[in-house]
Amino acid sequence: MRSTRPLRAILAAVTTVVAAAGLTALGGGSAQAATPLPNRVFAPYFEAWTGESPAALSAQSGAKHLTMAFLQTATKGSCTPYWNGDTGMPISSAVFGADIKTMQARGGDVIPSFGGYTADTTGTEIADSCTDVNQIADAYEKVLTTYDVTRLDMDIEVDALDNSAGVDRRNKAIKVLQDRAAASGRTLEISYTLPTTPNGLAASGLALLKNAVSNGARVDVVNMMTFDYYDNAAHDMAKDTQTAGQGLYNQLAKLYPAKTPAQLWGMVGITEMIGVDDFGPAETFTLANARTVYDWAVSKGINTLSFWALQRDNGGCPGGAAADNCSGIAQNTWDFSHIFAPFTGGTTAPADDFSVAAAPAAGTVTAGSAATATVSTAVTAGAAQSVSLSAAGLPAGVTASFSPASVTAGGSATLTLTTSASAVSGTYPITVTAAGPSAAHTATYTLTITGGNGSQCTAAPWAKTTTYTGGQTVSHQGHHWKAKWWTLGEEPGTTGQWGVWQDLGAC
Repeated sequence: MRSTRPLRAILAAVTTVVAAAGLTALGGGSAQAATPLPNRVFAPYFEAWTGESPAALSAQSGAKHLTMAFLQTATKGSCTPYWNGDTGMPISSAVFGADIKTMQARGGDVIPSFGGYTADTTGTEIADSCTDVNQIADAYEKVLTTYDVTRLDMDIEVDALDNSAGVDRRNKAIKVLQDRAAASGRTLEISYTLPTTPNGLAASGLALLKNAVSNGARVDVVNMMTFDYYDNAAHDMAKDTQTAGQGLYNQLAKLYPAKTPAQLWGMVGITEMIGVDDFGPAETFTLANARTVYDWAVSKGINTLSFWALQRDNGGCPGGAAADNCSGIAQNTWDFSHIFAPFTGGTTAPADDFSVAAAPAAGTVTAGSAATATVSTAVTAGAAQSVSLSAAGLPAGVTASFSPASVTAGGSATLTLTTSASAVSGTYPITVTAAGPSAAHTATYTLTITGGNGSQCTAAPWAKTTTYTGGQTVSHQGHHWKAKWWTLGEEPGTTGQWGVWQDLGAC
């Protein structure tokens, strides 16, 4: 996953989780009561540079645990990590602290991730940047104790994977951290993220694990990035995940001959790139692939299931290339999250499930008139169930009704959005929720209102299918917005402080 954004970091692939006996006060800090992660956990990656709230997206998607990407130094040679290498985002409770506490209070947590593609190719991955093992361990410790978490992730790929000195320093620092953990009684897990082939780790990834063993760094879970193969071959992404998993199992069996088959499978994790990956359509991970991988993961008893990335779990750019904010395939928002979420704690996916979609997905009306769309449901697993329909995100002067208000999965209803003459002109995403006994799913209908009273927005309404370049202005939800750079499909008001749209104020 490569991005045009300067802070974009591609997720790579193999996460190695090193569990240690618990820690509460590393380095002499005050004791904490950090809660260990479940033995089976779904933790998709969260793009921490977008300005969005991890707690909010966790609640919306149903993903209680998130892997936070990424931590790196601001410059090569530094020993101080920041979120995204941005000195304005230090390791501090003021940065993501409230979100993380909210998630922990809900029974979830985060896994802060060091490295990523940008850091690993610019020398700003902390063990490549910093040559002092103890200072590297101190940085790990600060993240662990600041956010009161129990697992840290190491995303090591490309240049960092081939940097033998950095590999050795990192594993030595992990060993130091584990010793501090054992001495102070705090739970610690370390995850390594490394690339994979369809048949298991490449030689460089295996060498990293061997180095961890030689340094006494306890390795418990290896979570593979099963995408971006770049081999110009045809791929069944679900099948490749299974063969990669079996290959990793065989490699781990040689590294850890004393472990049982169940313990070895318990060291395996999987990270997918949902939809179209960086290589292109030949490596597309579908919803059907997700169900196959889910069932396989449960049957094998693996430890971690993840994907890149939470902000991509929507159908905002069907038929498109890999992007930061959409999957490139036709899907409903959070479809992949809903399939994988039951993995946490070792539970099974709903036996009965369904999908929902709105057609058309957008409409334009003059204030005082109404727009309609057909809301269709389909059975995706098991038997049909009763599904109730509701709408949220309605602006002032707009009401929604469904006929009928509930359907049996497989049926459809008519959504009517009625606008008053006083409705303000603008473009509004309306969230349609379909709730059944086993799950709830959403679809988005984009309503554009023109000619409304009280509107003072002079810029053209934002359109999802229009390409904007830096400096162009649009109106959206009663505000004017200016694009900072090229963008397509990114909705004003959702990209955050560091995103593409600058809020110019109400209009």
